[in-house]
Amino acid sequence: MDVNTASQSTTDEQMMDILLVLDKEKKTISAVKGVDENGELQTVPPENNSELLKFDRHGDFFSNFFSNMMNQLKNPTRFNFFKIPKIELPKITPIIRDNFDHPTPENEADIARYRVTPETQKQEVKNEQPNQTQQQVQQPQQEATAQAPQQPDKSKYVIDPDKVDWEALKNFGLSKEQLEKAKALEPMLRGYKSPGAFSIAGNYNSAIMKLDARLSFRHDKDGNVVLAIHGIRQKPELERPFFGHEFSKEDKANLLETGNMGRIVNLKNYITGEMIPSFVSVDKVTNELVSMRASSVQIPDEIKGIKLSKEQQQALREGKGIFLENMISNRKNPFSATVQVNADKKSLEFIYPNTKQSQEQRQKQEQPNSLVTSDGVTIPKSISGIELSRQQQQDLVDDKTIFVAGLKDKRGVEYDAYIQVNHDKKKLGFYSDNPSFDRSAVKEITPANKNRTQVAVNSEGKTNEATKKVKEPLKKGQDKPTEKQKTKQDKKEKQEQTDKPKQSRGRKR
Repeated sequence: MDVNTASQSTTDEQMMDILLVLDKEKKTISAVKGVDENGELQTVPPENNSELLKFDRHGDFFSNFFSNMMNQLKNPTRFNFFKIPKIELPKITPIIRDNFDHPTPENEADIARYRVTPETQKQEVKNEQPNQTQQQVQQPQQEATAQAPQQPDKSKYVIDPDKVDWEALKNFGLSKEQLEKAKALEPMLRGYKSPGAFSIAGNYNSAIMKLDARLSFRHDKDGNVVLAIHGIRQKPELERPFFGHEFSKEDKANLLETGNMGRIVNLKNYITGEMIPSFVSVDKVTNELVSMRASSVQIPDEIKGIKLSKEQQQALREGKGIFLENMISNRKNPFSATVQVNADKKSLEFIYPNTKQSQEQRQKQEQPNSLVTSDGVTIPKSISGIELSRQQQQDLVDDKTIFVAGLKDKRGVEYDAYIQVNHDKKKLGFYSDNPSFDRSAVKEITPANKNRTQVAVNSEGKTNEATKKVKEPLKKGQDKPTEKQKTKQDKKEKQEQTDKPKQSRGRKR
């Protein structure tokens, strides 16, 4: 249950589907958990809330699960499967059972839209063609078509469009057509907030209300569909308790920086008194704090072509962010980002930090056992494309000098250098000679003396008088043109002089 407001009490439950199975041999109806190693179906009673396997209605986790399950089953034809919203289980389960014992056209019509087969699942995926954006791993789709409008498939929606009081919306200066034009109606019917904000205006006798807000539809306690208005705030309210939770300094920093708190906390539902393990995020449009049950999230095995390890999956379940490199976008382009649960989007999202944050997080993940000196200098695993051995890293920590050949400048040209930790500058120092012999006699440079000109020109964009007319990158240790480059340069200058037009001396009188 979402603890944000009473009107949202059933939202998370409505967004989850349960896979029921009718066993034609045993004549039983159960909820599916999985398939054991012998190809037998694992099930639990539908009433067993603690063990029910739930699926995000709008994610692709179910498609993958169902396909894999059918491939593993020893006898698939023995079963009939139904995907049902959890909130509708008490109503639909008896109808399925009754239709098996006494099939009727009426019962069959009632359960037909819940029935799942490999063929219908493939067709559903083909028709919907999920198109996840780089900002969100699972997001409601906003389909656009040039064809004539079709009747909406109500089975996809949490909100029945026929139950929305469209006349009441006019009191706020809103209309169905306006929501459709802004591509907000589809996600709102699926139980999400409108993607953007709307200007709301209302006149209530002696009071006039005007504000910008995101919108959503909710069911009230009587089952009626009402409009929820999420007004824009100047900043998140982090200084007072949020459903019993006091935000720590770290909580506040995370919410302000990424929009997600980064951990699971217990929030109190003041209606039932229940303490609910939840994720907390900030609505980045309105600055509203939003929570989501921790049990509602489904963590996939793979994200954009990157297979997740068990440690990465567990980190996501705990609300932490993981940095993934070289994911493949829908346009087949590689990209890197932090992936984290977002309670407002009710799914995983992509977060694109600045370069420094990205580098720090990548190093933290890739080098969990990185060596660090006593004064905090981190020893990298590689320098300029050359991987350091564990012994070389340890030598640097122990204030020893290492020699590395084949380092590359920004133009890709190699150079050599002695490397030692520079404790004054809190970074690695590059030296022309081994500083361990006589430090006082060695002048520190980056890189070695013989490579000074090469790296300055290739990497730092500086100009050297002797090589300023050399167009290609300088070679290792080069500080003047080669004989070939000089000949080419002289020939070009001579040609330019020949092609230069003669100056007119004027007309004689």
